[in-house]
Amino acid sequence: MRLYQQLAVSLGVLAVGAAAWLWFAPGGRELMASMGVVESKSAAKPAAGGRGGGFGGAVQVVTAPVRMGTVNDQLTAIGSGAAIQSVTLLPEQAGTITDISISSGDTVETGEIIVQLDDREQVLARNLAEVALESATRQADINRRISSSISNLEVYNAEIAEKSAQLDLESAELDLARRQIVAPISGVAGIVGVTVGDYVTTSSEIVTIDDRSAILVDFSVPERFATAVTPGAPVEASLVSAPQKRFDGVVEAVDNRIDAASRTFTVRARIDNDNDALRAGMSFDVTMRFPGDEYPAVDPLAIQWDSEGSYVWRIVDGASQKVRVRVIQRDPDMVLVDAVLKAGDAVIIEGIQRLREGGPVREASTGAEASS
Repeated sequence: MRLYQQLAVSLGVLAVGAAAWLWFAPGGRELMASMGVVESKSAAKPAAGGRGGGFGGAVQVVTAPVRMGTVNDQLTAIGSGAAIQSVTLLPEQAGTITDISISSGDTVETGEIIVQLDDREQVLARNLAEVALESATRQADINRRISSSISNLEVYNAEIAEKSAQLDLESAELDLARRQIVAPISGVAGIVGVTVGDYVTTSSEIVTIDDRSAILVDFSVPERFATAVTPGAPVEASLVSAPQKRFDGVVEAVDNRIDAASRTFTVRARIDNDNDALRAGMSFDVTMRFPGDEYPAVDPLAIQWDSEGSYVWRIVDGASQKVRVRVIQRDPDMVLVDAVLKAGDAVIIEGIQRLREGGPVREASTGAEASS
């Protein structure tokens, strides 16, 4: 190939390469258009607009208004139930049981005799005390009538003997009364653990009586609720063994100090047991709710994240604005945030991927209005 032919081929290859580079390089088409090689893109095609908008058009978005919501501070704990009154009966004296007047599960009334112990010895002692008192009383009366003929000391001694005999009778009657085991409260008797003929001592448990007209539930509460929990505050409880059964109650009492080891304090709740569905010893899930502070509430779709944390897009004067937020509480239909937002502000929930700070946006609809 001749030299001029090689030169022509080389120039042609270079021209094709330069044209290809100008065609694909950024700004190359505009340079070719200015040289008259191709038609200008802006002259051949009108400026983009409408949905999506191109580089200079407004991004179409969907928004939802900011609402105000309250943080629901909730306390949950597990507590154990106890009867409002409960007593375990033990004999005051040792002896043999001669009679039991109740059965397990019976309802008893205050003052009702539950168990009778053998009291023959005590009856005899009382009778002797009555005779001694009668004798001392007569002797004192005689000495008072003849006080003019006897010394004052004899009158005084007779009166002292009378008073001593009266005290002996009262002691004998007390010993006799202690042979009966009496219900100190009204309630339901538990399992009777003794039978007639058993010899019992002062440490022998006879039966337990529970007044379960109401149940007291003790549970531990973190110290941050110390000022929020007060007597009379409502309490909701459910059985651990049957969560579907729920009961309403109130705070009966609050402990006066914080446990230094656990940083908790004890609260006692009272639950009425009118239908006798609850028993002492049951485990309860206890819930207390406290109204908290008010915060802006946004749609969950509005929350976005980047390297600096969470934020939302807000529309201000037709432009998108990034607002930093701190999530306080998440609920299924809204998120409470700490941010410079007010009720009614339009935050963007759709079309977020194409947004930029200060970029123009066009609102399509309001998510809250569409849902309502």
